[in-house]
Amino acid sequence: MPAQYHLSPQFMLLSNSTQFSPLFYLTSFPGLEAIKHWIFIPFFLMYLVAISGNCFILIIIKTNPHLHTPMYYLLSFLALTDLGLSVSTLPTTMGVFWFNSHGIYFVACQIQMFCIHSFSFMESSVLLVMSFDRFVAICHPLRYLVIINDQRVVRAGLIVIFRGPVALVPIVLLLKAFPYCGPQVLSHSFCLHQEVIHLACTDTTFNNLYGLTLVVFTVMLDLVLIALSYGVILHTVARLASQEEQHRAFQTCTSHLCAVLVFFVPMVGLSLVHRFGKHAPPAVHLLMANVYLFVPPMLNPIIYSIKTKEIRHAISKLLGLRKASAES
Repeated sequence: MPAQYHLSPQFMLLSNSTQFSPLFYLTSFPGLEAIKHWIFIPFFLMYLVAISGNCFILIIIKTNPHLHTPMYYLLSFLALTDLGLSVSTLPTTMGVFWFNSHGIYFVACQIQMFCIHSFSFMESSVLLVMSFDRFVAICHPLRYLVIINDQRVVRAGLIVIFRGPVALVPIVLLLKAFPYCGPQVLSHSFCLHQEVIHLACTDTTFNNLYGLTLVVFTVMLDLVLIALSYGVILHTVARLASQEEQHRAFQTCTSHLCAVLVFFVPMVGLSLVHRFGKHAPPAVHLLMANVYLFVPPMLNPIIYSIKTKEIRHAISKLLGLRKASAES
């Protein structure tokens, strides 16, 4: 437990009285508890942008029939996963920073970590499917409507929805069987599996190996396949006759490429910090986890609103209609 944290007598009494359901202590930034209300302001703004922005993307796609295409159905999946990721962390983050509520029961912690990791795996899968969509659109444009159709998008969506959560069930349920001893303090304002497992005072080799295997064969595999698809895309674009055609072709991938970088760079950084940075300052762990969970849901709707012409036109049309109705 970090030396900066002093558990209240009330928390210790409640923790001791819940021996059959461990009570974990969620934390904010060490040494900055006096100004944590002010620290929550940028978190609140990120939540506001993430939730409102992704809802706005969903509304735009829903209300514009010309956006009812496979590419924008996939963008809807991305917006839904970003919403889920934001909502998963909101209750405990607000409780810690704004209401000074640090305790979380084990079952609630299990549910939260399951939701966080599930939506993370879903987002990785969505980005992989979107990269395949861009690959077909650029490398096989004449066959795009045959290969990418609504039925296949629905099937891909079902795989995206169930792949991560089904694979997560065993290691999340196994946590219930482990004994937890000592101060049960987590270093974030939310629950992550890689943190909770370190608090167990028993052999957790299976969970560690299963978790590592799960990350390698889902997130890392997705990243490798996305990189391969973009390698083929770059090769195809480089063979186009004119620079204008090259620019126009690659422009269709800009939004997705930005979303890939925004999601995978913090995730890889967080994984490296947890695996190899055990002696790193707590601020590094906190920063990487917060960037990983809060930044992608906030930036994705901004990226697609700025970089995607159809979304920009739909937004301009919607704002124009509202302006016209207000003037009338």
